[in-house]
Amino acid sequence: MSDANDKGAGAQAPKMVQCVKLGREAQALDRQPFKGDFGKKLYENVSKEAWRGWLEHSKMFVNEYRLDMTSPAHQKTWFDECEKYFFGGGSTVPAEFKPVEEKK
Repeated sequence: MSDANDKGAGAQAPKMVQCVKLGREAQALDRQPFKGDFGKKLYENVSKEAWRGWLEHSKMFVNEYRLDMTSPAHQKTWFDECEKYFFGGGSTVPAEFKPVEEKK
């Protein structure tokens, strides 16, 4: 008989998805990142790992294009890039973007 205090007792396996970005099965997001159809599409097709990748990419995108995320037009640009990142040909990197070189 197992002890109720055993680690893993009653624990559920994490939800998995076939991630469109990684091309493999990976742990799903905990919840929809947005309301509506697009949020549902992301939740059903994007892994936590890929979502973290998008958030990092989108920081660069917002900074390089100086997007004001309170502006509906800039929000639309962000969502359009998110759609391309996961379901299109990929989000673009601004031509002016110069990654910071790592110190050795």
